[in-house]
Amino acid sequence: MTSEKIKHKTTFETLPTISVDCVIFGYEENMLKVLVRREFVPFQGQIYLEWKLPGNHIRRTEDISETASRILKEQTGLENIFVKQFMVFSDPNRLKNNERDYEWVKPRLEDDRVLTVGFYSLINLKDVDNSKLIEVAKWVNAYEINDLMFDHKEIFDEAFKKLRYDLLHEPLVFELLPVKFTLTQMQKLYEAIFNTTYDKRNYRRKVNKMPYLIPLDEIQTGVSHKPARLYTFDRDIYEKNRTERFDFRV
Repeated sequence: MTSEKIKHKTTFETLPTISVDCVIFGYEENMLKVLVRREFVPFQGQIYLEWKLPGNHIRRTEDISETASRILKEQTGLENIFVKQFMVFSDPNRLKNNERDYEWVKPRLEDDRVLTVGFYSLINLKDVDNSKLIEVAKWVNAYEINDLMFDHKEIFDEAFKKLRYDLLHEPLVFELLPVKFTLTQMQKLYEAIFNTTYDKRNYRRKVNKMPYLIPLDEIQTGVSHKPARLYTFDRDIYEKNRTERFDFRV
């Protein structure tokens, strides 16, 4: 085998006992969505339609965060978007929660003990070209996810908890908003993620204390209601005020 072939083999060789699973959150039209993948699973003479999270094994030459970025690019067509590691799932029987799923995946395994590292990502779905999604993937309402393959429902639940915690303590909300947005758009995004309704006056009182939320001399256009003022997030001001920890508990 030539050195060039050896290099190619090593570059794409995957580690059979370590994988990455991604919970990809998207926001669109006041709804929080999650990307899931379809699988047709044969079992005892029948074919079952099942869903799981996007994921893959890491390559030998990859940093694990590079694996997460690769999965996002392969399945959403997007690059350089927010992605965050949140937990390792190491139950020895995590692939055996359901006999049907395990029998389906077993021929693909070199070792049935697979650790997986959970990442979550935030995407504004207006930035997504859905024609670049893999054919078996679709966006679903985050509140309608009831059953996923393996331990993927647990991974989703933990990612959702971590997302909510981080949104209260880090300015991640701006990853899902356009560069210029209204306070109502920002409020509706928080309400969608926390499945709640905020009192408008308390909410405005809270955001008006944020020095990094900059009002612009611009208003909405093309709307049927009274146009609202537009705002933007100034990361430089936020970084200078980091001793004041971001806190969005209303």
